Formats: sequence, structure tokens, C-alpha cells
Amino acid sequence: PPSASQTPELPAAKATTTNHEPPRIALTGGIACGKSLAAKMLNDLGIETLDADDIVHELLPDPAERRRIAAEVFADPAKRRTLERRLHPQVRARLFAWLDAPRAASAPPRVAVVPLLYEAGWEGNFDLVGCVASARETQLERMTARRGYSREEALARVAAQLPVEEKSRRADFVIRNDGTVDDLRADVSAFAETIREFHTRGEK
Repeated sequence: PPSASQTPELPAAKATTTNHEPPRIALTGGIACGKSLAAKMLNDLGIETLDADDIVHELLPDPAERRRIAAEVFADPAKRRTLERRLHPQVRARLFAWLDAPRAASAPPRVAVVPLLYEAGWEGNFDLVGCVASARETQLERMTARRGYSREEALARVAAQLPVEEKSRRADFVIRNDGTVDDLRADVSAFAETIREFHTRGEK
């Protein structure tokens, strides 16, 4: 998949097989890779986003309950799958209703931020996918230094998702976040340009 240092080719094959109008576009990535910051940068560039995690927070509004559930499900894969079967259909319905809502041709593009896009098996429902990626050790450092996890907790959360390298391989566009904020902003700007080109092509 191309990154900002390369000239991306728009994924024509996926566009003809999914054929959504307007196109469905997603942003995914690994835990602690900077998806939320990348989404904020997209907003600053005039692109609307809706984060699946925000929908989950609406479905589970009590922060204490979310922390308790997270501690349980990351320690027990069976409980995690049960929770996902409960939440994913509601999250999916909200995301797709938002993406597919009729709007004017001049309206800004919309991007769904879906951390578990590949794990949930939803990638076939999108026409263009960007992935925010960081080195595994960088993920662990951010989780321990910024989020207060122990290294064991951080390792468990990273292990609960597909490796970032696999997500990057399957994405149409890769946004690297191992450097400075300006480096990330440059990659996000390049992805935004790809989104606009893809969105314009989908309107023709």
C-alpha cells in the first residue's frame, strides 16, 4: 500500500466491486498508533469523521463500567467475543447509516474510524481504507507512558488485535506515525488528498 512518500493509485478494483455511492471510506490502525489524532487532522482538513469507539462509549456510557469490562475481556478471549457479538451489530448499523445518508454533492467526504475493521471482517464493505501504523515498541511505549498500563497489560491489548503490519498490508493507504506530529500531518494530508480524489471519482 502507498504512503505519503509515494504517489498512490486509487483502488479501482474495489471501487467496481463495492460500488457505494457516495464511496465508503475507513480509517483503521493499531492500538496507540494515533488514529484519533489522525482523525482530528482530517477534520481540520474539512473531512468529517465518525469513530466506532465513540459509538461504543454511547452504548456503554459509564466510564467505570467500560474499564471493568475492558479488564475482563482482555483477560478472557471468550468474553471479548461475546461482547463484540453484542456491540458490533449496533456499531456497524450506526456507522453505515451515517456513511450512506443522502447528502449534497458538495458535502465534505466522510470517513469512518474503525479500529477493529479487519478483526470484525468489515473491510469488504469499504471502497478505500487507510491505516495508521506505528512500530510495535512505539505502541507499547505510548501505552505505558501515556495511558498508565503495565507492560503486561499493554502486551495483552496489542495481542488482542491483528498485527499492525498485517493491517498495513491489507490497507489501500498507510499513514506512518513513528516520527513527529508534522510527519504525521504530512501523511494525513496526503491521505486526505487521496480521499478527495476518490470521492470526486465516485460522484462521476
